[in-house]
Amino acid sequence: MTVSLEQLRRCHVAVDLGAARTRVFVKGVGLVVDEPSVAAVNTRTGALIAVGEFAEKMTGRTPDYIRVVRPVSGGSVVDIDMAQRMLRHLLGEKLRRQLRRKPMLRAAACTPHDSDPLAQRATIETLVGLGARRVELVDTLIAAAVGCGLPVEQPTATMILVCGAATTQVAVLSLGAIVTAERIPVGGNAIDHAVIQYLRHQHELMLPSQSVRPLQLALHGNGLTPHGPASTEIHGRDVATGLARSVLVDTAAVRQALHTPLTAVLDGIGKVLRDCPPDLVADLVDRGIMMVGGSALLPGLDQMLRNATGMPVHIAERPDVCAVLGLGAMLEGRIEPLTLNPLAEAE
Repeated sequence: MTVSLEQLRRCHVAVDLGAARTRVFVKGVGLVVDEPSVAAVNTRTGALIAVGEFAEKMTGRTPDYIRVVRPVSGGSVVDIDMAQRMLRHLLGEKLRRQLRRKPMLRAAACTPHDSDPLAQRATIETLVGLGARRVELVDTLIAAAVGCGLPVEQPTATMILVCGAATTQVAVLSLGAIVTAERIPVGGNAIDHAVIQYLRHQHELMLPSQSVRPLQLALHGNGLTPHGPASTEIHGRDVATGLARSVLVDTAAVRQALHTPLTAVLDGIGKVLRDCPPDLVADLVDRGIMMVGGSALLPGLDQMLRNATGMPVHIAERPDVCAVLGLGAMLEGRIEPLTLNPLAEAE
């Protein structure tokens, strides 16, 4: 999966197919698509009803014959045909015509660290079905590190934490390559699930799936940190009667429920640091950890990592789009490779 910058510069379009959102970057234009990876299908006719933001709003609100599907799970395409149809509609007719004019259309795509050959093949097949003659695969960790401005090509350690919807990836990078990395099957979805399960078991309240993220944002300012209101009012459906009900939830207990899935992330960071050479760990004491990905914005998560590791923790300026912007920077030739053999040039 190691691909040279020279090959990437020949690509015309960069795609980041995430479990939560799909993003497309076109060379010379910029970010053209940033929509949820969701499609709504009529099961009677097979017709595509909606994609992206509108399809996500339909989740849990559709009649029996309309099914809301997510063709990407855990950073891997699980339904190639549906992923192609979704991408086709997200790109729109005008942009597809522009891309179709390129006789040798090349595409670059992000793939999770240590993804199996079958998952890589599914990503390639998806883009080939849209007209790409050649597809280059780039590790999400490297693309995200480039996108948030880390000095990836330098002989110093940089640690990156990619907080996705389905998985969290953590790695130490040096000289443009991954020194050691870990992929943890815990992401934003697991955190949402922990909140839903807590409310169901402790308060017998079913929370609508689309209310979980607003609830976490309502806890902003206290989130995973002990500052802020002691309780928050939450509206949902009673498990026994099915009637609408409101309860006052102790925010300290919600914080505890969020901590449970995040211990796996802390274990992953510990494993990466144990496997890392001591010289690089010494660099990390000053540089710290860079957080990217949509779930990096979870209130208080950065403070929790600071307390657990004792290292500085930074959140990227635009954490949700770092990977596709990094891939776009490689396409446009804004990243210069480090010369590893300067003596040969001096002769």
